[in-house]
Amino acid sequence: MRTLFTGCCYWLILSGLGSCIQPYAPEALSGPTQFLVVDGCINPRGVTTIRLSRTRPLQDDSKPVESKASLAVEEEGGPRHPLLETAVPGTYTSAALQLPAGRRVRLIIKTAAQREYASDYSTVTITPEIDAVTWHIGPEGVQFNLSTHGAQAASRYYRWEYEETWKFVSAFESTVEFSNGRLIPRTTDIYRCWGSEPFTRIKIGNTARLTQNTVADYPLQLLPSNSVKLRFRYSILVKQYALTAAEYAYWEALGKNTENIGSLYDALPTQLAGNVHALADAAEPVLGFVGAQSVTQQRLYIDRTELPTDWRFETGYNDKCELSRIPVSLYQYGNYTPVELSLGSTTECVDCRKRGTNIEPTFWQD
Repeated sequence: MRTLFTGCCYWLILSGLGSCIQPYAPEALSGPTQFLVVDGCINPRGVTTIRLSRTRPLQDDSKPVESKASLAVEEEGGPRHPLLETAVPGTYTSAALQLPAGRRVRLIIKTAAQREYASDYSTVTITPEIDAVTWHIGPEGVQFNLSTHGAQAASRYYRWEYEETWKFVSAFESTVEFSNGRLIPRTTDIYRCWGSEPFTRIKIGNTARLTQNTVADYPLQLLPSNSVKLRFRYSILVKQYALTAAEYAYWEALGKNTENIGSLYDALPTQLAGNVHALADAAEPVLGFVGAQSVTQQRLYIDRTELPTDWRFETGYNDKCELSRIPVSLYQYGNYTPVELSLGSTTECVDCRKRGTNIEPTFWQD
């Protein structure tokens, strides 16, 4: 009995420890206030893309965008270059710009509610070319690295983004389809598709404490050896931005706030100091840092034939898809009664468009 009682006490103590951490939603984070979020930078050697949205309460899963706003890139003491809203609400683009290095520019915004915002003036920076995006096979999969360098007097702060694209197929190939109670040959390919995924983590690096302005083999991405992305053909597009020290500090703080919080031992969240301000109310919080730098990029492809033959890739469907027999009474096959067995499956298992697009990307190379 004593042993049983002791065990119960231990169980109660452990249960109490497990309940010490309770979810907490501060009033400041769960209130109805929607602050403006400005995402993007001024590209002095190409098209500038800016996305406007609003913050939302923690319990709200919506993605409120800021549509019907007026945006422009303004040169200090010079002209303005307008941005127009695209077919994607809240996304604005300019014509291709050609602004000289050293020119000071800023972004100005007027919302549909006539609220005006502006970023601080930033000096145009020309980003150096990427020296190489490389990959090698490691014990856990495929490791992607980046190398670059800049002039000694140039920016020593960098940020990287990447976009992934891969070829994949549905679980089963369908060569026929139902139409008015009849099975007819399928003319649209819904078996082969391409998936895509933008970067989701903040990738930054600097050479401020190095004698040479050189970044060598910076680890960008690790794909597990069983990744569905590697099953047929994979591509990664890497973009590079040269930052100011202030912009680098902003991205560094943002990374700590979004990626390193979640346990008792992670860093505490810090106040983000962006460079966009409300002109009528300096106390109004605005999220975002709009810099002015060109972008350089490099694309890399990996084919299945370049990888170890003993690697076994996920299909993306696993055991979720099954075939079932289609009763003959449900359809006609032309003017004849079919003599072959017809099998079917769910749309998710047959139509690859549920997970991507069957339109080959314009940049794709087989």
